[in-house]
Amino acid sequence: MNVMYKALPCNLVIFGIGGDLSRRKLLPALYQLDKENLLHPDTRILGLARSELSEDDFRNMVMNSLVLFVGTHVDQATVRRLMQRLSYQRLEFGNAASYVQMQAYFSALPRTSLFYFATPASIYAEICAGLHHADLIRDDSQVIMEKPIGDSLASSKVVDDEVGRYFTERQIYRIDHYLGKETVLNLLVLRFANALFTSNWDYTCIDHVQITVAESVGIEARWGFYDKAGQMRDMVQNHLLQILCLLAMEPPADLSAENIRSEKLKVLKALRPITSTNLSKKVVRGQYRDGYIKGQAVPGYLTEEGAHSQSTIETFVAIKAEIDNWRWSGVPFYLRTGKRLAMKHSEINIHFKAQPHNIFSSAYPELPANKLTIRLQPDEGIELQMLNKVPGITEISRIAKNRLDLSFSESFNQTRIVDAYERLLMEAMLQNQSWFVSRDEVEQAWTWVDAIINGWNNSGEKPDPYPAGSWGPTSSIALIARDNRQWDE
Repeated sequence: MNVMYKALPCNLVIFGIGGDLSRRKLLPALYQLDKENLLHPDTRILGLARSELSEDDFRNMVMNSLVLFVGTHVDQATVRRLMQRLSYQRLEFGNAASYVQMQAYFSALPRTSLFYFATPASIYAEICAGLHHADLIRDDSQVIMEKPIGDSLASSKVVDDEVGRYFTERQIYRIDHYLGKETVLNLLVLRFANALFTSNWDYTCIDHVQITVAESVGIEARWGFYDKAGQMRDMVQNHLLQILCLLAMEPPADLSAENIRSEKLKVLKALRPITSTNLSKKVVRGQYRDGYIKGQAVPGYLTEEGAHSQSTIETFVAIKAEIDNWRWSGVPFYLRTGKRLAMKHSEINIHFKAQPHNIFSSAYPELPANKLTIRLQPDEGIELQMLNKVPGITEISRIAKNRLDLSFSESFNQTRIVDAYERLLMEAMLQNQSWFVSRDEVEQAWTWVDAIINGWNNSGEKPDPYPAGSWGPTSSIALIARDNRQWDE
């Protein structure tokens, strides 16, 4: 069979192959790409970690990861093909001399190198120095950097400066996996390919926007990492602000990385600053206490394994964000994200303005406004809330709310939605930076977020408590209720 391979041949080198990210996301993504014949036949994958693993141990780890995160129904022919691509080497990341052992691998397979840093950002500099010492960085090399890139504007600049000593901006791919989600990418199509929305996507028609990314899980044994990050750094600075940018950006001239990133950056620069002077009216932070998830008792944040009882880090954030430009004048964007909430649930709700005059007042005293819902998880799709006449010969003016539901899995006859990492790995292999984040975006987002975090630190106030299994602290309800609105739940 004559198969057209889209991706360019490369040496994909994964630093931290034994880590949770690689096992849970990267290996399953590579399996799916190989299954769909989207990997070039000459592409090879080198896994690097500190562990001493035999070839059999490494292959068993890969197989166990596929069974656990893809399922027991893995296609054996695909597994064999993937295994033929894979190699493993033990590496001391901080020892530049140990990188020399990789030279034999690269000289035997001379092609473009794609380095994936699936490690903490604190060792990116060590990895880059080791690659440079072994003379493994070429003009056509690429590097994928996982978030979080730093924990503040200052630290993000340090990370980028260190990596920038060895790689140009053209070679760097900063990954935010939300930009690979089907429904997030569909925002551009929804907005700019449909006149229905293109001409009604501004302050004249939209009342407000809600973005919710809710998790029912806790910190999953990551207390040491999470207590230094919190929900603001872990979720708002990257995922939620990237979604906001795609919702609010102006139409780019085309789908090139330069133009898409430029329009997103304009949104970030237009975000109204939130500082100590307006913090209490614009932001709520919370921390979960003991509660119940699906009927099961779960511990509070301060009683999780490894916790210390005096932590003031936030596990919940709600923000009223405002964009100071012509398109979004007077339209608030309400952002909400947290752990141990009532359910795993991520969606965007676009609330349109209500009709100014109601001729159906006898049946509906107050006409509800139209609402566009974009579901990110668990069931990806789009839903439009509209009003329709109730059928019947005597029901002349009786109307009711209906929903036009476009579920991706049903509408497109798909049994599986492509995972974000599959798409982003493919885009990196195609050397397309459009769905990766620029340094300017990262730094502008940190500028806005740092002001909020500094305001919290200066106030000395603790996060508001909320029981696990709820939708957050009651103060988050008050945040939106002050504007005579309520959260969609």
